[in-house]
Amino acid sequence: MSDGEPLRDGVLEDLSPSYFALVMATGIISIGCWLMGLKPVGIGLFALNGVAYVVIWALTLARLRLYPRRVLEDLTSHQRGLGFLTAVAATGVLGSEVILIAGQFALAVVLLAIAAVLWLLLTYTVFTALTIKHDKPSLAEGISGTWLLAVVATQSIAVLTALLAAHWGQPVRLHANFVALSMWLWGGMLYIWIISLIFYRYTFFRFEPDDLAPPYWINMGAMAISTLAGSLLIENSVDAPFLHSLRPFLEGFTVFYWATGTWWIPIIVILGVWRYGYRRLPFEYDPLYWGAVFPIGMYAVATYRMIEAMDLDFLDPLPQVFLGLALAAWLATFIGLVRRLRGGLGQSG
Repeated sequence: MSDGEPLRDGVLEDLSPSYFALVMATGIISIGCWLMGLKPVGIGLFALNGVAYVVIWALTLARLRLYPRRVLEDLTSHQRGLGFLTAVAATGVLGSEVILIAGQFALAVVLLAIAAVLWLLLTYTVFTALTIKHDKPSLAEGISGTWLLAVVATQSIAVLTALLAAHWGQPVRLHANFVALSMWLWGGMLYIWIISLIFYRYTFFRFEPDDLAPPYWINMGAMAISTLAGSLLIENSVDAPFLHSLRPFLEGFTVFYWATGTWWIPIIVILGVWRYGYRRLPFEYDPLYWGAVFPIGMYAVATYRMIEAMDLDFLDPLPQVFLGLALAAWLATFIGLVRRLRGGLGQSG
């Protein structure tokens, strides 16, 4: 998969559809800092994220205007098509920031509307295109962790809707909680479908270091954001009778999602050591690395909110540890981005 850097002459044509992962990663770490006592850092990252969101949209729209054929090729690509769904997740994460940090509910509603429209357009466009296209890659060549962005995008809408529902009166609160619950359940079902293919690809096809692209961290990140959405629904069940009747189910599946995401962490770390240590692939900046930073930050925030929702105080150390790891990963990736831009390099994996 080839991804281009946005600010170098001639590379706008190759701009990665996944670049909104930068906004996803920065946004969730901003939220984590805000929740866990690092409010100045959270505010600073929030401000930076707003700028990044606007800039990436400007570059994306410019690419659409100048290179519509390339955009269409990406939309119908098994390798790149699902990357467009980072725009949905980024919009949802930014909307959550707007609520938690800025308290601007009207703006959050606008962002929710944008995310919902993007989700409808992109989900059905990409999956329809991949279904009806004539020439298709093999499973080994076509499937990757990027496909789980469909789950992340879906759950980002569930999270933002649940956050807004807590501040709305009836009957809108009932409707919003039902939408959030439905999206949460659909995201879980979609994860089961896609992760089955990914796990099959892992274990029954030849696996090279180059195949272990950074988006495979989304194996865990998709479960982390599902945990976050479930935790918010549990918190909303206090004054939502139909959610309250489902509370044991909500709690059980939230822990199920969290446990599944936690299981993925050691195996991805082990495979990362195999890729960079044993097989000695070089560390080089790649925009896809934002797709690895986001899951670490999301795991920290999701665990923090699950602890609050279910009184699981014995898990208290985990959110702080993973927030620290996420901050370190974000800083390393951001430094890589700055160096790439300053060096005028546009090549990425």
